[in-house]
Amino acid sequence: MSCIIRELRENESSLLTGFLYEAIYIPEGIEPPPQNIINQPELQVYISDFGKDKDDNCLVAEVDGKVVGAVWTRVMNDYGHIDDKTPSFAISLYKEYRGLGIGTMMMKEMLALLIRKGYKKVSLSVQKINYAYKMYKKVGFEIIDENEEEYIMVNYLKE
Repeated sequence: MSCIIRELRENESSLLTGFLYEAIYIPEGIEPPPQNIINQPELQVYISDFGKDKDDNCLVAEVDGKVVGAVWTRVMNDYGHIDDKTPSFAISLYKEYRGLGIGTMMMKEMLALLIRKGYKKVSLSVQKINYAYKMYKKVGFEIIDENEEEYIMVNYLKE
């Protein structure tokens, strides 16, 4: 399987709606929420008017001409927010493409892009029971805070 990581094209920003839903962690045995959950304001902050701000960055993974994953950052007041200069990270892959290393590839490419753009750090929040937590640690994120359910993690970007 050949996978390329590339920037999101202007005419593809609507793809983020589906990837936002896919980014919701659903533990095994739990009924998925309805699709319209992404219309809630605390989730819309991730995608509303995406691409209009200089701090909006998005890369997608394409396999055989099909976009199968996205990683995007923006400075926003979300679950992983730490300050008004640090972008928050979101990443999503269709289920059938998980566990193949594509997520790690996307994350590494986004971290490199953020370094090139001069950012000093990037943050995210992840549920403690989410297996992706291990991938985030592997690419350099560290826990800086936590609550009962989530870790707040930061990657101090280094060249």
